[in-house]
Amino acid sequence: MTATLLPPPGAERGPRRWPLLGNLPAFARDPLGFFESLRDDYGDWVPWALGPRRNVLVSRPEHAGELLGAVESSFKPTELGWAFRQLLGNGVVVATGDDWRRKRALVQPAVRPRQVRAYAATMVECADALARGWSDGQRIDVHREMAGLTQRIAVRTLFGSDAAGREAPISAAMATAQRELGAEFRGLTLFLPPWVRTPGRRRMRAAVAVLDREIEHVVREHEAASAAGAERDDLLGRLLAARDEQGGPLSRRELRDESITLYIGGHETTSTTLTWAWQLLSGAPAALGRLAEELDRVLGGRLPRYEDYPKLTWTQQVVKEALRLYPPIWLISAVAAEGASIGGRAVPAGTSVWASPWSVHRDARWFPDPEAFRPERWDADAPHPVPEHAWFPFGGGPRACLGARFALVEAALVLAVLGQRFHLDTGARRAGVFPGLTLQPVGPVPATLRAARS
Repeated sequence: MTATLLPPPGAERGPRRWPLLGNLPAFARDPLGFFESLRDDYGDWVPWALGPRRNVLVSRPEHAGELLGAVESSFKPTELGWAFRQLLGNGVVVATGDDWRRKRALVQPAVRPRQVRAYAATMVECADALARGWSDGQRIDVHREMAGLTQRIAVRTLFGSDAAGREAPISAAMATAQRELGAEFRGLTLFLPPWVRTPGRRRMRAAVAVLDREIEHVVREHEAASAAGAERDDLLGRLLAARDEQGGPLSRRELRDESITLYIGGHETTSTTLTWAWQLLSGAPAALGRLAEELDRVLGGRLPRYEDYPKLTWTQQVVKEALRLYPPIWLISAVAAEGASIGGRAVPAGTSVWASPWSVHRDARWFPDPEAFRPERWDADAPHPVPEHAWFPFGGGPRACLGARFALVEAALVLAVLGQRFHLDTGARRAGVFPGLTLQPVGPVPATLRAARS
């Protein structure tokens, strides 16, 4: 793909802005549609304003890649508001500079491919237990089932136990946090100082308090087990054992922040990806048939193992296409420092540059017939190769999501386990989309279970 320089200063156009509010009203009504309209109506470099904040949306893949690669050098992560900080604290997603480098070095070993391999058996075991409880003709809420499944996987791989009796409060607290974070990000409370208490902020504080209490409980369990000589080979155990270059461990607050970050990455993003994947497969008989053929050929009726993952190429392509159409992380932004540039053009310091996986993934220039579900786009010999950086559901550059491999393996193995036994018939209607911290379906996603071999 030929690189395209951005327009010279003064040549670009943008949407009309309201005094003080900027483009907040249009953004708040429909953030995803707003980004698509900026791209379609004004081009690949569009100035806009979120309240008093100066922003630019870039929509070419090479510019998105340039932005992602420049974070921690000429760009810094955008401060996304009080609610975002309450939930994630100062974890590896939020931290900057030397603090970020230290935390990334401490967290990264826990989610390397070798460790993901060790967690694959848990993923398969939990999915198998779910399938054993299903029956032909049963009606289910796909999103609820996938959220429950990925939560069990996240709790076991992160905390080393099923946390009996604790899943419900964790799930309810995360749902509240998602809802309040999305509402704040699209409303005027984004610009209120931290000391202002609103009903939404009180609900957010209460939800975060529940999460803090539950995480503190499992940290104490791990510490007690360690004192008794029973080390646990799970993500939290690895975080507790991690030491920086000076031999220092993660503090109690850092353990909390990284646990929340890993939990969201291992539960929230994967549950929504699986929900969208089942819904998309339900409306694509040819893709569903190709999935069934691959599962029969590779697995022959047995449960998948980590070693099967590279052979499940179509299953992986179904996941990639679901992530293209419904990227859990639907926006990425960074603030320009002095000397920042994108596409050969200087970006004024303090300007937030945004790239939206949602709008780039649904751009016909990079993905012909972009609204269509076509896993064959990812075939090795596809006629329209996907340009570099046109698909970035996990970000990219030095701050790419640490849990990307975990999420991709988990989604593929779960599809393989459940897809061998059932087709989830969701009908023709697609669920609406709610852009919170991650891209969530609006309301239940009802489906009828059909035995795969009936």
